[in-house]
Amino acid sequence: MKKLYLIGLSLFTLNAAAQTTALRPAVAKKADALEQKVINWRRDFHEHPELGNTEVRTAGIIAKHLESLGIKVTTGVAKTGVVGILKGGKPGPVVALRADMDGLPVTERVDVPFASKVKTQYNGQEVGVMHACGHDSHMAILMGVAEVLAGMQKDIQGTVKFIFQPAEEGVPEGEEGGAALMIKEGVLENPKVDVIFGLHINSQTEVGDVTYRPGGTMAAVNDMKITVTGRQAHGAYPWSSIDPVVISAQIINNLQTIVSRNLNVTENPGVVTIGAINGGVRSNIIPEKVEMLGTVRNFSKEDEAMFIERIKTIATKTAEAGGATAIVKIPYSNHYPVTFNNIALTEKMLPSMQLTAGKEHVKLKPPVTGAEDFSFFQEKVPGLFVFLGGMPKGKDPLKAPSHHTPDFYLDESGFVLGVKLLANLTLDYMGMKK
Repeated sequence: MKKLYLIGLSLFTLNAAAQTTALRPAVAKKADALEQKVINWRRDFHEHPELGNTEVRTAGIIAKHLESLGIKVTTGVAKTGVVGILKGGKPGPVVALRADMDGLPVTERVDVPFASKVKTQYNGQEVGVMHACGHDSHMAILMGVAEVLAGMQKDIQGTVKFIFQPAEEGVPEGEEGGAALMIKEGVLENPKVDVIFGLHINSQTEVGDVTYRPGGTMAAVNDMKITVTGRQAHGAYPWSSIDPVVISAQIINNLQTIVSRNLNVTENPGVVTIGAINGGVRSNIIPEKVEMLGTVRNFSKEDEAMFIERIKTIATKTAEAGGATAIVKIPYSNHYPVTFNNIALTEKMLPSMQLTAGKEHVKLKPPVTGAEDFSFFQEKVPGLFVFLGGMPKGKDPLKAPSHHTPDFYLDESGFVLGVKLLANLTLDYMGMKK
């Protein structure tokens, strides 16, 4: 067996191979026994979702479970976060495992017995609340991992830090939250974390598959606000105006040249999207001002800096050419860095993923233009963030409801693989370091 790891995969050390050989069957057995329990936790979370910074009920369930396992628990981290520390029976590195906790302001349409009926206020509006991105499954999976590893405590060569993080999807205006606030409050210290692992369920990846990418995996995101100010006039006399609507349209078109003409698309993708434009109150008044909101996605710090500079130049100079002014705020309210999988760590852990899911089920993934605040952890310590299949087998990914939609759906049979994956990544990494 050791020769298989060392020759066939060439990345495991003898200690890691020995640890895997001894503990992998125990992980599988314990995870399989917990499968229905994990599904039940997920259904409970799904039926009772809570938005960022309000995950009070959710945190209580998590904390109670961790405490029942004898894990040292801290609550109220970054408002509603929960952190558990499991010290193994043998010395070794500190491995952090992270799951996000919050739901989204989405009204559910899925016909399941545990569908969310929750409504709440968000930024002054009544909204439905739904776990429309799978965070309910992430929490349930990590609770399962905690139970598996707590049952193997004497064999663990190091310390496991379970991080249940609130507010990954963002917080109400004027509030702090998420991974950045957890880091600010010291979640990666005492004990100091050596490495962090995380996963995200994917509703358009088939159950049983695990996808990954070394390096830039998910995009950096900057939101932006562009305010164009011209001169108001009667709609019948446009020559008396400096029309910020026309100028805004020109800015929107010109911004698309950043991707088509400034970005080296053979290296990295990039996105500039204007998602909202607001100006004017009636048909026959040319307004004085137009406000635009948008998002920018990049996969390197160099591209990010270039995009920001070009957006500012294009917006201000296009406005100036029309006799108006443009003020650009970027980032406007939020910024996530690139979710960057440490290349050496990814290479080292690939055999662990392949042995857990089967080599044919572990697949390289193209860059994802969505963003993740797991990236803040990866700026501080080496990290690996992978994707777990949650789509029913045989379904067309193009027809499977995507994340952040009312019809978002997960096949629960894929959760147990997530439990095995995080547990084995933890134990295998500890074996390597040993």
